[in-house]
Amino acid sequence: MTARVQGQEPVATPILHVDMDAFYASVATRDRPDLADVPVIVGGGHRGVVLSANYPARVYGVRSGMPSTRARRLCPDAVVIAPDHDEFSVVSSAVMEVFRRVTPLVEALSMDEAFLDVRGAVRRLGPPAVIAEQVRAVIHDEQRITCSVGVAATVSVAKLASKRAKPDGVVVVPPERVTTFLHPLDVGELYGVGEKTRASLHRLGLVTVGDVAHTPVGTLRRALGDALGTHLHELAWGTDRREVSPGRSGVFGNGGGDPERSMGAQETFSRDVDDREVVLRELLRLTSRVTTRMRVAGVAGRTVAITVRFADFTTITRSRTLSEATDVTQEVYRAAVGIYDALGLQRARLRLVGVRVENLLPREQVHHQHLLGEREHGWSEADRAMDRATRRFGDAAVRPASLLG
Repeated sequence: MTARVQGQEPVATPILHVDMDAFYASVATRDRPDLADVPVIVGGGHRGVVLSANYPARVYGVRSGMPSTRARRLCPDAVVIAPDHDEFSVVSSAVMEVFRRVTPLVEALSMDEAFLDVRGAVRRLGPPAVIAEQVRAVIHDEQRITCSVGVAATVSVAKLASKRAKPDGVVVVPPERVTTFLHPLDVGELYGVGEKTRASLHRLGLVTVGDVAHTPVGTLRRALGDALGTHLHELAWGTDRREVSPGRSGVFGNGGGDPERSMGAQETFSRDVDDREVVLRELLRLTSRVTTRMRVAGVAGRTVAITVRFADFTTITRSRTLSEATDVTQEVYRAAVGIYDALGLQRARLRLVGVRVENLLPREQVHHQHLLGEREHGWSEADRAMDRATRRFGDAAVRPASLLG
């Protein structure tokens, strides 16, 4: 399968599957260098189950979902850390924002993995394999955790490729190598094949993906049903047609088409910054990016939050709730500046800043109350005029004067 980008050569491998490496354990230990080479289990209280285990713990056979009593028997010297779900959510949101800087076509499968369709980004960022390396570098720099990326023509092959890339790597499977890559694998590794289907295939004598591929599709349909038989045949040849669908994501919403609960963006400076004007320009640029996404999604939010990370990697987040929900760039920016100034940082050296709008709701549910003397047409209309210009002429067509140059 080859995806064609208008005005460009076809893109052979436009799909990325990005999967964080031992996500919960990595986040829990990123500020604990003393635990870098020590077996670590996240979760797994006295009667609980393991939420995550780092790679040194996995050597002992510890896996997520395992009863904690068994995990401790397998690895009695492991350090057990209680999960910080708020921190996991913050990091997950930041990672997803990195993906959305690359492409709007992001389908989050969980807090720590997503599919990206990058065919629209190759002109700007380079080939998919280069984009994969850029994503890994940014996540490592901004969040100090690692990820693995599979690059392929289809979602199912990309998913399998990222598994082969672990930990902290990239595997590219071009179309001409798909069958060589797929056919030696156990059928249970195919994307979406669970234990029940795997057992059914094994009972039929179909052990490898190659066995399924070389079984007539009619035979598979009779044994497994029309839909499943056809689907498995396509998976076995790497020809499934499933597209990356942002609407399928249920990570930040409820999976039923409701809006995300928050949207944000953050940026790591090329060098530590202690100049307020530089920080404010970055806050404006990030705010513009966030509110543009909000207007595209048809949402508005009441709570504005900013994140700052200092040169020593200490990170703080502060928020402010507005009187009414908004998607207006200047209103969000004013709130972000107010939060920043209230921190009283003066000459503190900053490594990263971020802006997030939370408590989102559909735009049609927001009823703006005009203030006495307020112009009928103002910043909201200006934002929408800019949106129309950028859709037609590109992102650089219109921007705030302070961001020029």
